[in-house]
Amino acid sequence: MSKNKLPKVGFLYLDYVLRFFDHSNFRGWPDKIESVIYHWKNDKARFIKEVKSKNIDVLIGNIPATAYETFKEIAKELPHVRFIPSIETQFPNKSKENVTLFCDKYNLADPKTEIFYDVKKGYDYLEKCKYPKIVKRSYGASNYGGYFVHKVDNKKEAKALFDKEKYVPMYIQDAIKLKDSGDIRVMLIGHKPVCAFWRYSGAGEWITNTSQGGSMSYENVPMNALELAVSASKAAKAEYFACDIAIDEVDNKAYILECATAFAAFPYIRDWICQYVMWDLSDGKFRMPHVPLFSWEELGKMDPSVLRTLRHLYFAKYTPSSDGEYFLADKGNFDMELTDESVPSDAPQSIEPPLKEEDLPEDVKAEDSNSNNKISNELIDFKNVTLTELLTLHGMDEDSATRIKEFQEEGHIKTFSDLKDQDFISKTQFKQWQKSFK
Repeated sequence: MSKNKLPKVGFLYLDYVLRFFDHSNFRGWPDKIESVIYHWKNDKARFIKEVKSKNIDVLIGNIPATAYETFKEIAKELPHVRFIPSIETQFPNKSKENVTLFCDKYNLADPKTEIFYDVKKGYDYLEKCKYPKIVKRSYGASNYGGYFVHKVDNKKEAKALFDKEKYVPMYIQDAIKLKDSGDIRVMLIGHKPVCAFWRYSGAGEWITNTSQGGSMSYENVPMNALELAVSASKAAKAEYFACDIAIDEVDNKAYILECATAFAAFPYIRDWICQYVMWDLSDGKFRMPHVPLFSWEELGKMDPSVLRTLRHLYFAKYTPSSDGEYFLADKGNFDMELTDESVPSDAPQSIEPPLKEEDLPEDVKAEDSNSNNKISNELIDFKNVTLTELLTLHGMDEDSATRIKEFQEEGHIKTFSDLKDQDFISKTQFKQWQKSFK
């Protein structure tokens, strides 16, 4: 393979934000991969200068919600740099509002949703709408363990919620009666589902997030959920994508609840994503990953502690033996394929003029920059820390939060400082997260 024909690749990182990819995910890439870190607070000009000085052709990494508008401007200043995922592909990452606008633009099934920037109109709607409703805080792709998602059963509960939380825009969604009290997470690479699982609510709960006591199952994911996720991935022109999908108990119809390029994934899935990107950037000289449909049913039988340590998992395409042995082909008609190139018109028009990083409320800025605890300014008691509290630490993902909680419950650690030498936490993350605990 000729190194000279490969583009110059760089990782796009931001201070205090979880790093989804690193060099180990690009095993076999022959050239040096640069890193460029955005430091927040008017760092745009310096960041652009560094990208240009390193002659980077491709920047790989997710952009957090609060930096989305800034990076739209950065991308305009770097017209010859390809962002993976593209700025337009990351449109749904920014907010719940953007998810709804994305679904509307591309005719993707989602729950009926009303969005109000005019608070008076929003309160008027609460008087006359049918309940139950789901209310979400709009900014940010993550709900931090479901902390910012609420179910209201009547107008009194709805008004009390908005009186307390002051969410603007007012994002109000029909509550779908979930089949089997669960929803489905689907992860895709090159528009092909590579992992999917049910998330069921815990006893006496309605929210399906595993950090709120819910459970998971990799079995019996319905085909219409996969089909809707593939349609969303193709509409987003996404190299990698994830959708949370509800199945209506009444008519079995699938609806998109959330979708984004920012999601928690086991290391072997991140390896597959980067194998796909290497295949794309090398004109096919690197091997495209082959991931049989529903392989997640077998992988899901392993303990999560094993799944977290699997790396560079390889599936070969099956070839029958010469004696004519019968074999079962890959189930389904989804092929991994090259994504189309994004253009600015792919992104829907926002309802209101977009807020920039410096204009956002302080608690929203904190999610991706310098805040330690997004629920309150009080220090957390590690002895009694909940999964929800762990997930409110910026840059925290579900895998890391679950492992920390397991260590704490099993008595392996007594303080957050005891995690200092754990290999799943970087030094930067440890230093930042430690500030949140007593």
